[in-house]
Amino acid sequence: MTDPIQQAPTIQGWCPGALRPMMSGDGLVLRIRPVAARLTQSQALGLADLARRFGNGLIDFSSRGNVQLRGVSTQGHPDLIAALAALGLVDETPKAEAQRNITVSPFWTQQDQTVDVSAQVVKVMSQREAPVLPSKFGVAIDLGPTPVLQDISADIRVERDAEGSLLLVANGMARGMTCHIDHMADHLQKLAAWFVAAGGVTGGRGRMARLIANGTVPDGFDQTPRQVQDPATRFVPSVVLVGAMVGFDFGQTDWKTLTALAEIGPLRITPWRMIIVEGARQMPHVAGLITDPQDPMLWVTACTGKPGCLQALQPTRPLGRALAPHLQGPLHVSGCTKGCAHPKAAEMTLVATATGFDFIRQGRADDTPTLRSLTAADLCAHPNLLSAKEPNAQPDALPYPMNERL
Repeated sequence: MTDPIQQAPTIQGWCPGALRPMMSGDGLVLRIRPVAARLTQSQALGLADLARRFGNGLIDFSSRGNVQLRGVSTQGHPDLIAALAALGLVDETPKAEAQRNITVSPFWTQQDQTVDVSAQVVKVMSQREAPVLPSKFGVAIDLGPTPVLQDISADIRVERDAEGSLLLVANGMARGMTCHIDHMADHLQKLAAWFVAAGGVTGGRGRMARLIANGTVPDGFDQTPRQVQDPATRFVPSVVLVGAMVGFDFGQTDWKTLTALAEIGPLRITPWRMIIVEGARQMPHVAGLITDPQDPMLWVTACTGKPGCLQALQPTRPLGRALAPHLQGPLHVSGCTKGCAHPKAAEMTLVATATGFDFIRQGRADDTPTLRSLTAADLCAHPNLLSAKEPNAQPDALPYPMNERL
């Protein structure tokens, strides 16, 4: 049996912001981009209160280190923006907000230049003469001793070479340009302008890696080899150098939990849908957290699903939660073929259809299924259908050495 022909989901081509929210099945979704991915205690407490007052109380953490409020009404949006502005959490214009698409390593310190480089990137991106870039075009600032963000979506990367110097990289290239911090902003602006001039933008969309893959490369950005991130690196809840990193089922929490965490200390938002409680030297005793690095829920990524998303064809998270104890590898449950929660290939992917779920092994949500028309009941009764390709890849085999160094 095959599924009936279904209407393809609408691809918006942009991400929600605070000033330009996106309508979903549970109301407006607002994305807040904290500077250097850090919320002060007063900002975090205020944000939790605003989620309660103006939204449905739920808070999402995105794969770019941003925070989303859900369930906001169109009538309440102007007052919410005013309150966010008072907290210093919105930009002056929607254009400035869209261009400030920056992901930073959450393990940054005051000495590693992350804050200074981030401020330079914000300044150069917000200038009037700055090139108009696609809304998904992003910059990753990854200035620790070893890279941790190379799996995170970005088009321009600021890293360190093997000697510790700042390295500007066009995503998709194995080499970059060594830069002094005083000249970083100029070189970054020139690289962004080159991307536009070289034809990287079509119909308002475009990514650096795609342009590079087509054989178009910028001059001077092939000098210094990049350090390569360990492909086995997997970040899990643990106490790291800058605080205690805790997780949440599906990267979502509520205003009460966020309030409890903010009362302990400032918060850093990670691109792994976790939070670091800055300065904490032990795991917080707060309900609603994942603090065990072997928790099976860490294997599961799932989008909002039906009814929270207007394009989702099935509920996703109840199924993900039911399957988690049986998993032997990462699982992505997607409400449609867009795969918003995990755009890259996953070891196992379940994609909602009008009649159930299709199963894809080692692929993206829009790839050809291995199995079709599985119901949630089928999957829960026979979770062995999703057995991982490596039977010994148990959750307790996750590599932790990277966490211990951060």
